[in-house]
Amino acid sequence: MAEIRSTMDLVMERAARMGKASSEEMAREEARKKGMHLAAEYLDDGSDSLTGILSAQPAEEQMAIRSGMVEALLRNIVLPRDDMARQRSEKAVRGILELGGGAGDLEAICREMQHITGQYGQHRQQLRQQLEDQVRMQYEQLLAQQPELNRENITIDPTLQPKFQEEWSRIRAELDSQYNQALEQHKQLLRQRLLAA
Repeated sequence: MAEIRSTMDLVMERAARMGKASSEEMAREEARKKGMHLAAEYLDDGSDSLTGILSAQPAEEQMAIRSGMVEALLRNIVLPRDDMARQRSEKAVRGILELGGGAGDLEAICREMQHITGQYGQHRQQLRQQLEDQVRMQYEQLLAQQPELNRENITIDPTLQPKFQEEWSRIRAELDSQYNQALEQHKQLLRQRLLAA
């Protein structure tokens, strides 16, 4: 009987340890979510410094909060589709640099990321213009083969043509895939550097 009780005691002790560990994990996860929320607020209004916000948090939660901040900032570094996305992405990079203390290796990685996003914008614009010109030329050739049509009153907007939409969707998907892959590699370097610190 004593043997059964001691086995039962061992099981109970183990269950208590597991319960304690999971409550610690839950607290860490809550702090991480809080960090993500704080970083989102920073990106939305951004008047406060992230390090100032972080230092105002309870010391025992700061590592988990910082981890959440880093994840939220990295998620907001994206290929810019418009000016607002570009500005948010640049602000996220500034936040990453601030949390990293402006370390030289972080600055180099962030510069490369900004170079990637800048090149993406230029490459995207160039490919779109080439496709517009190509589709416009094809439609003009088709119109030239129709001598009975009065071409003076016809304006061609290639971006409204189904052929353009289909081809642009394919080109954009390929372009996004290539640049997102490069961007994700740099984000992974930042993740390793900032979350290991």
